[in-house]
Amino acid sequence: MKFVVRDVPLKLMSASVMMNPEDVAELGLVVGDRVKVVYERHSCIKDVHIAVEFLKRGELGFCRTTGPCAMHIPEGEMVEVLPVARPRSIEYIKNKMNGKRLAQEEIDTITRDIVDNMLNEVELTAYVMATYLRGADFDEIEWMTRSMINTGETITFEKGHVVDKHSIGGVPGNKISLLIVPIIAASGLLIPKTSSRAITSASGTADTMEVLANVTLDIREIKEITERVGGVIAWGGATNIAPADDLIIQVERHLSVDPKSQLLASVIAKKGAMGAKHVVIDIPVGGTKVATMEQGRELAGNFTELGRRLGLAVSCVLTYGSQPVGRTIGPALEAWEALTALENGTSSKSLVEKSAGIAGVLLELSGKATNGAAYAREVLESGKALEKFREIIEAQGGNPAVKSTDISLGDKRHDVMAVQDGSVALINNIHLVRIARAAGAPKDKGAGILLHVKGGSHVKAGDPLFTIFAEKEWKLDYANDLTGQIPPMIVSGMILESYPSPTIMGEQ
Repeated sequence: MKFVVRDVPLKLMSASVMMNPEDVAELGLVVGDRVKVVYERHSCIKDVHIAVEFLKRGELGFCRTTGPCAMHIPEGEMVEVLPVARPRSIEYIKNKMNGKRLAQEEIDTITRDIVDNMLNEVELTAYVMATYLRGADFDEIEWMTRSMINTGETITFEKGHVVDKHSIGGVPGNKISLLIVPIIAASGLLIPKTSSRAITSASGTADTMEVLANVTLDIREIKEITERVGGVIAWGGATNIAPADDLIIQVERHLSVDPKSQLLASVIAKKGAMGAKHVVIDIPVGGTKVATMEQGRELAGNFTELGRRLGLAVSCVLTYGSQPVGRTIGPALEAWEALTALENGTSSKSLVEKSAGIAGVLLELSGKATNGAAYAREVLESGKALEKFREIIEAQGGNPAVKSTDISLGDKRHDVMAVQDGSVALINNIHLVRIARAAGAPKDKGAGILLHVKGGSHVKAGDPLFTIFAEKEWKLDYANDLTGQIPPMIVSGMILESYPSPTIMGEQ
């Protein structure tokens, strides 16, 4: 059938069109079915939605799409709409749900259908949950990784030694990439670092870097900047690198699941697509994702084996994840702390030590240094890393003269004090993140938390434990109220709850 395009003022991540209910019925469709939209020599698969009393018969509501199949068709143009047959990959997904092992060709088909928008949200969710509940053997994980790489863009660098790093997450304030990338680039290596925005955290690396420079770079810009200045810190969502992974992550975010097989494939696919030869993976232990050293060692073994199968030299480091890295949580606060560390070279001990340690492993893997951590500290303390970071900021459209004191933090602030003498016995990462997000992070760049003390510190009654920053008064009030409900710091000797309550005991 032929349709005339009507522009719909909606911007969606999913590729969707809207149709009059009578047209939907004539084509034998239901909501969620797929159609192929053909315009001139281009075509795209779209999900069908019904618009009641909005579109006339013969009109096609075309939504602006930021995700896959971002076709631009001017309003008033004629297009052809064709129903799309049920994809074979649905049968493969049902096989996985029943516990069957998938063949390489079946995984390739599923991945291609995900990228081509051949699977609707229900079908994609079924695939994610089947993988989560049934698991995958190592051959399936390898095939999944390869298919993710092959269905997206890749970078090939004509010169230089390319390295990369990745953290699996689970610990707040992990802004180490803002130190590692300039240290590595200043050492003569190439590091095209693509990072995510926050999903459940208070700031992703891309959110933090965005305080200082543009992070929405396409693959051509990433390559050009990396080859010119040595490094880049960009948002991976602006590229078409392993696009199936980004679509799967959207489902995982809503379900709060993170299948181990998908985690492995996601990380290695994106690093392989970036042309890296050596990769270091940070596995925080004691955080929200990996509870014990034994689990960390098992995951590290999986990463190194998958890297070996794809020709990547992967090294994993198990790091301390029971409390934040450094003392800040939130985009502007973390950018301020990272820039302060680059300016001073020695401040924020946990941030500097972790950054130098991981950078050191990359330097050793690439043959640049035998004592990598010492080499990394020298690059940091000499000011070479700061100089290189300013070059990266300028190359990404930021102000190369920016100083830590120039960064704007939320002007609404509240200090949370210790109510008694004692030592900080526990820091709850999950509660800290919830409070920082309640204050407005990551959307409000200046919102977040500044820790004045960390685990093991001795405090007296009235001493500040941490400060909440916000850009809006009502968000500060919300975060402060939440602090009373879920205390993120426990000072030894604090009574958390009394049971039975004194009131009940008094009535007996």
